[in-house]
Amino acid sequence: MSDESTYLWTKVMAGKTRLGLTKAGQDELGTIKFAHLPSVGDKVVAGKTLISVEAEKAVSDIDSPVSGEVVAVNPQLSNDFDSLNSEEEADAWLVDIKKA
Repeated sequence: MSDESTYLWTKVMAGKTRLGLTKAGQDELGTIKFAHLPSVGDKVVAGKTLISVEAEKAVSDIDSPVSGEVVAVNPQLSNDFDSLNSEEEADAWLVDIKKA
């Protein structure tokens, strides 16, 4: 289990919440090599696993801070996970969730 406040940032925008990986999360995990993300239409529950990541320093399940339906997944993550290792925290977004 993880402390999602360490790993994830949230940003409310246009009726949905965008979740992304924090710099502190990047630093703690190391270079991310793989991430298993939910798909558009999936339901997520606060306190339950949102993503699983395989990184240089750890394999971790990261819990969602919000409940709702996934309405978008970062398209950059379909090919590779470099954006999760980006210096720009805004590039390291994962999913947008619309509260149920």
